[in-house]
Amino acid sequence: SIPINKATKLLFNRSSASRSPVKRKELDIFATRENHSQSPTILRKNTTSHVIRHAIAVNLSLPIKGMCTESTCFGDICDVSSTAMTTDVFTDGACLGNPGPGGWAFVVDQGPWSSGFESHSTNQRMELTAASAAVQALEGPLRVHSDSTYVVNCFRQEWWKGWLKRGWKNSKKEPVANRDLWEPFIELVNARGDVEFEWVKGHAGHRLNEAADQLATTAAAEQASRTGGIYTDAIVRGLDGDNVEATTKADNDAAHNIAVFGHRPTELGGYGENSTTLAVRRRLIEVLRAKLEMHSDIQVLTGLGLGAEMLAAEAASATAIPYAVVLAFDGVELRWPDATQKRFHELLAGARAVTTANAETPKTSAEFGKAMGRRDDEILRRATEAVLVRNSNDRTLRELQKKLERQFEEDVWVIEPE
Repeated sequence: SIPINKATKLLFNRSSASRSPVKRKELDIFATRENHSQSPTILRKNTTSHVIRHAIAVNLSLPIKGMCTESTCFGDICDVSSTAMTTDVFTDGACLGNPGPGGWAFVVDQGPWSSGFESHSTNQRMELTAASAAVQALEGPLRVHSDSTYVVNCFRQEWWKGWLKRGWKNSKKEPVANRDLWEPFIELVNARGDVEFEWVKGHAGHRLNEAADQLATTAAAEQASRTGGIYTDAIVRGLDGDNVEATTKADNDAAHNIAVFGHRPTELGGYGENSTTLAVRRRLIEVLRAKLEMHSDIQVLTGLGLGAEMLAAEAASATAIPYAVVLAFDGVELRWPDATQKRFHELLAGARAVTTANAETPKTSAEFGKAMGRRDDEILRRATEAVLVRNSNDRTLRELQKKLERQFEEDVWVIEPE
């Protein structure tokens, strides 16, 4: 026998807010149950990895198939068969800006799935958190599929060995980034001994990779977690399984187009993420989901301008709804802050279609106003209905609201920033 405090301390805990692993907090796995039949200080060596994985499942409250027959088991459902087939799990992380609000997710086809969030993170940290959460949650031999070479190569190319040898310094003799996440994750993977990693090309149409990406993006946008025991495609679409393909096959010109207009950053709390932008994005997601139940061919139309128009693209992405961009002119973003320009180009790359309303760049304020007007006219020409993000006390968008109501009558949704 071996002392449990040396062999089975687990560097894991669960955050109620984000379902993310808490860094470097030791949790005695036997402290989670009071009715364990065996002494809490002694554990048979050949059952160490079983109890570690079992404790992880208990802490995450995830159902695992089968009934445990180990004498050291807590009595909860689990599967400790040494002949268990390898489980394939797909993981992904996302950020609305980098850094910015982050989300992570993992998906097992017809099995457990989960997502979580951080209010301020990076793409790399979310990719790492997603893989770590999957390894912590899932029982038995595991194959982690990730589109992050940062995660995969750490284990396939054994970067971690060099980090440990150099005292957590990389090949450039600099401190290893994200050590607070890497260290407990590497320890857990090595302790289990039944985890392998595979790289999958991202955004290449792989169903489960796309599902993990969708769940992670939604978690980042909504700043909310979701978890389930059986994953199906209907989960990411919000539709019945038989209707999943309807949205992706919708023709661009024939789509049910929803135009989104609204306030700029100065009326939404500033350029960075804040409580107002978060609330507006959530409301946009709610509206789009409601519309998706009525129209399977829904598409968002946005000028991708600062503020509400960029939030609209993010909300569409979070709800797996395609969006099309109508730019006023090429280079409209060149005077924006660097971080906002970067986010603009990320969203532009994710658009189903991009058109430009004006061939020439305006040189005066008057020309700029006309260019924006032509852009708005093009959006309205193609739109079926509209959403306007507007504070009722603000006069700047009053005329636009009247114009929208004249064209679409009752098909105008007004979202008031909180």
